[in-house]
Amino acid sequence: MELPFVNRELSWLDFNRRVLQEAQDESVPLIERIRFIGIFSNNLDEFYKVRYATVKRIAQMEAELDSEAGQKAEQLLQEITQKTRALQDESFATIRQLTEQLKREQIFVLDEQMLDQEHAAFVHQYFNEKVSPSLLTVIISEQTRMPNTKGSNVFLGVKLLQSSNKEPLYAMIEIPSHLDRIVVLPARGEKKYVMLLDDLIRHQMQYIFSIFSPTSILAYMVKFTRDAELDFDDDINKSYVDKIASSVRDRVGGDPVRFVYDKNIEPDILELLLDKFQIGSRDSIISGGRYHNRRDYMKFPSLGRTDLLYDKMPPLAIKDFSLDDSVLSQIARRDYLQYTPYHTFAYVMKFLREAALDPKVKSIFITIYRLSSDSQVANALIQAARNGKQVTVQIELQARFDEESNIRYAEMLKNEGVRLVFGVPSLKVHSKICLIQRQDGDKLMRYGFISTGNFNESTARIYTDYTLFTANQSILKEVNRVFTFLEKSFKVPSHKHLLISPFTTSTGLKERIEREVAFANKGKNALIRIKINNLTNYDMVKTLYKASQSGVQIRMIVRGICCLVPGVKGFSENIEVISVVDRFLEHPRMVIFENDGERDILISSSDWMTRNLDNRVEVSCPIYDKDIQQELVDTFELSWNDNIKSRWVNNNDAIVYRTNGAAPLRSQEASYTYYKNKIETT
Repeated sequence: MELPFVNRELSWLDFNRRVLQEAQDESVPLIERIRFIGIFSNNLDEFYKVRYATVKRIAQMEAELDSEAGQKAEQLLQEITQKTRALQDESFATIRQLTEQLKREQIFVLDEQMLDQEHAAFVHQYFNEKVSPSLLTVIISEQTRMPNTKGSNVFLGVKLLQSSNKEPLYAMIEIPSHLDRIVVLPARGEKKYVMLLDDLIRHQMQYIFSIFSPTSILAYMVKFTRDAELDFDDDINKSYVDKIASSVRDRVGGDPVRFVYDKNIEPDILELLLDKFQIGSRDSIISGGRYHNRRDYMKFPSLGRTDLLYDKMPPLAIKDFSLDDSVLSQIARRDYLQYTPYHTFAYVMKFLREAALDPKVKSIFITIYRLSSDSQVANALIQAARNGKQVTVQIELQARFDEESNIRYAEMLKNEGVRLVFGVPSLKVHSKICLIQRQDGDKLMRYGFISTGNFNESTARIYTDYTLFTANQSILKEVNRVFTFLEKSFKVPSHKHLLISPFTTSTGLKERIEREVAFANKGKNALIRIKINNLTNYDMVKTLYKASQSGVQIRMIVRGICCLVPGVKGFSENIEVISVVDRFLEHPRMVIFENDGERDILISSSDWMTRNLDNRVEVSCPIYDKDIQQELVDTFELSWNDNIKSRWVNNNDAIVYRTNGAAPLRSQEASYTYYKNKIETT
């Protein structure tokens, strides 16, 4: 019997189906459900820019996609398109249902045919002031050069009829991406009104094309997506920053990968646009509804209706870790664990700002992958540099879709005297580490934090992530060696405590799994608990299958892609896999090895994907503090026992919620209560 595997792209589409389920869940507040439609759509956009584009490249080389699954790329492209069409149809039906439910809440989504005189006047003024200056309108002819597009763009394909001309005139209007897609119209008492920017533009068509005196105007939305992969040139005279910047700019010329169109579009407009956009047989061509780019629903306005939003969960303090006192002094005495968004991100900021001011702090080292748009982290590092600290920042310029932002931050930090390191050209740096060195008498003491997520105060409000604050000198000495490696890649970091990709993460995990196998073979309790975002590395999957066959009990919480198939007799009957999708994005990477009662627990920046294990710089950190170990076990068990927002993964064709016969438990709410109870019982 061949080993069972699930294709990673198809598994990802299953994950996005779980996101769509949140938009369909009646227990989720109505406006939040609409925002989940936006998350679903945004996810799909990124999938096509990256994963579909990669498979298309493989198909163009007529290569086999996957030696384990033996699947051809051409076949997979067809399967993805078929599955995406079904998901799109389901999402369109869902948004129609949500629009009807909004009406019952006195919230109305108006189109261009539904405006009364007052709203029409407001729309015309809004168009003139906000929209018209940004509008790109192109009359299509044989000589027309289509506008450069990057990533995903939405357009209105327009057909105009004129009494003076028998031949129709064709045009294309690009929907401005920097404007609010959902426009709030004047309210009428308790009634609230919104309008999509697309329909607002449709309402102004006669005004836009007035010079042609059209007798009829037809407009249909289309969405065009390009390959977002970066291609680097070999010009040795260019700096690394220049190469990244150039490659980002070149995305406007990336191959097309998806074309979505209004199913009611007239055939002549569709044929013209397909030709102009050079859409080929390997591109995903999907008919859809009247509206696309529904990722903008992520910003659906609250309209003052807090009753249609999630209840607030104000971030909590960490028990016995005071923000009013020196955090460095407290960390010197013991380790602390921050679990955002249940805990406030303020501890990271307090750490950095205290280090920036403390005259005994000599240096700060930090890795940066994604920063918020107005980053307090960057401001704290600039403050430290101005105060004479030696600040070294490793900033990852290839953080996908954040390349331009990171280039901007790199220039800003450099101008403020921050020392920039760009790591090893062939390896992305995805580790989440920070180290400061402080002169304490005649000793140089190290303090730091190691995290599973980005140092980003915006995502810290919606991503769940662990951060360990520690003054463990043995661990931090090895963190220091990681920074040395980033500057001098010939110095491979030696380590006994950390697991570091691309050197020892894979082997270290396998050794620990095999240790559990040895315990199982001796008849002892052998248990592995894993919480990660994605599992795609076939070697790790095989290792887990082997452990299952030896009797090791394996419980996995995998939010996204999972290539492992649980519950297969002879392979994985001792493996269970669930996924939790709820209001917060589950983002931690953690593994708990029972180790015959002496638990071995690691938190990590690394998923169990080949890119993370072999092609990136990642750091996994052991947890030695017994109280924090128990805290991690407790929070894992809360997620594992979720019977409201958890789904089974890969154990059947349907995506079904998991029930366990116990009292209802929603893990994210339970985790918040867990930490709230901790500080209330202090």
